[in-house]
Amino acid sequence: MDLTRIPKIKNTHTDNFFLLAGPCAIESEDMALRIAEKVVQITDKLGIPYVFKGSFKKANRSRVDSFTGIGDEKALKILQKVSKTFDIPTVTDIHDVNDAEMAAQYVDVLQIPAFLVRQTDLVVAAAKTGKVVNLKKGQFMSPESMQHAVKKVTDSGNDLVMITDRGTMFGYQDMVVDFRGIPTMKAFGTTVLDVTHSLQQPNQSSGVTGGRPEMIETIARAGIATGVDGLFLETHFDPANAKSDGANMLDLAYLENLLTNLVVLRKAVNSLNL
Repeated sequence: MDLTRIPKIKNTHTDNFFLLAGPCAIESEDMALRIAEKVVQITDKLGIPYVFKGSFKKANRSRVDSFTGIGDEKALKILQKVSKTFDIPTVTDIHDVNDAEMAAQYVDVLQIPAFLVRQTDLVVAAAKTGKVVNLKKGQFMSPESMQHAVKKVTDSGNDLVMITDRGTMFGYQDMVVDFRGIPTMKAFGTTVLDVTHSLQQPNQSSGVTGGRPEMIETIARAGIATGVDGLFLETHFDPANAKSDGANMLDLAYLENLLTNLVVLRKAVNSLNL
């Protein structure tokens, strides 16, 4: 997919990977603006095309008392304010057919969660909004099977589609990235690697998903080396106190160093492909 077709996206003239990044969930306006401002500063400096990520609600939770959001419209308006304040595109995930039309009024990219990517009605509803659709590969799906999810979008008259790998569940409490899937899915379209969710450790006895954030740079480097078009990661200035997915998020303080290293690696990979 041509990145220039994403409204407001910048730095598309570079050979860099693009980045979808932000908090797991929108917790407040101040929090969203604070994270967006920092990431914009870094990505502008490094020439990385950037889309701000934030969930307006969290429908898939391990426990009934887990944080689910601050209110749908309130969170969507915050995403809209982030977009207007920094002149950047935004992405959020949807969980229900009715979410598609509502969220499309506020954001530029609609994301289909991994657990729901086989839900035809949801995928088609997202496609028919005319927005860019980001399909998360199900943890239970092969890379090859994602071509059918992509076809649901294109058959609905929308060719603005991306695929994001977020790991595969080979065991009960861990995620593993099979990097053989990256070139396979690149044959179907623009491919993204979800670095932080790939490091989740779900189904813990506490009911709170764990993670291995110390492996973020390792997974990201491998993704760049295997040719992903973009990276997806969740970041927060205080992961320990984030209301969702803090265990596998990147501390915002470490983002610039990570991206600087990855830009260098991307240049090296590009030179080998010349």
